[in-house]
Amino acid sequence: MAKTDILSASLEDYLEAIFHIVAEKHAAKAKDIAKRLSVNNSSVTGALRALAEKGLVNYAPYDVITLTLEGNKLAEDIVRKHEALRDFLVNILCVEETEAEEAACKMEHAVSHIILNKLILFMEFLESCPRYGDIWIKGFRKKCGSICKPYEDCESCISRCLEDFKKKRELLAGESEETVLRKLNPGQKGKILKIRGREVSRQMATAGVMPGSIVEVEGIPPAGDSIDVKVRGYHLNIRNDDASKITVKLYM
Repeated sequence: MAKTDILSASLEDYLEAIFHIVAEKHAAKAKDIAKRLSVNNSSVTGALRALAEKGLVNYAPYDVITLTLEGNKLAEDIVRKHEALRDFLVNILCVEETEAEEAACKMEHAVSHIILNKLILFMEFLESCPRYGDIWIKGFRKKCGSICKPYEDCESCISRCLEDFKKKRELLAGESEETVLRKLNPGQKGKILKIRGREVSRQMATAGVMPGSIVEVEGIPPAGDSIDVKVRGYHLNIRNDDASKITVKLYM
């Protein structure tokens, strides 16, 4: 039985909180965890002891708390679930962010990997399909907003989609469809074809990034030495050197 199977929802929340605090401060203190989860210090102490017994955190009284390798791996998985569910609720179902955040916190403990991966694939389809995705999302948002305008008939709908598709193809005219991740601009997507270098391949595989994955460039940090991307529910920061070793095919 995997350790995720024997973690209660409460302990998963603690693991997730420690992950975020460590990401911000490099190490966590009991008072940081208590503040983030709005719990008392005794509850934090009990949870840390339980997590330490499972080999998921490095903990000693009055010392800083860090995640073990196994703990970090499990925490990343929990965070991935949370972000994927929140993105689905906000971007697809048009749920208000605060409510979506609260719902994702509850749902992440019950969703299996199989369902989560199907959910991520569905979001990728809706966000990238030139014929259906954009129309479905806009149509659903109109429904949620009680905008009772008549829908276009199928013929005009398909015609409009074809025109949109042609425009996207024209934007890519003159560009090689095969390039490296480093050269994509914010908002562009690529399907990973191959990853050069054993170390880079290993690092990417750890995060679930592999040939066949759809990766979207979300932004470029001010330092300019890396890029922020989203792939299969993960939000990752990849160094330029590593991104130059990832070959992708432009994905519309």
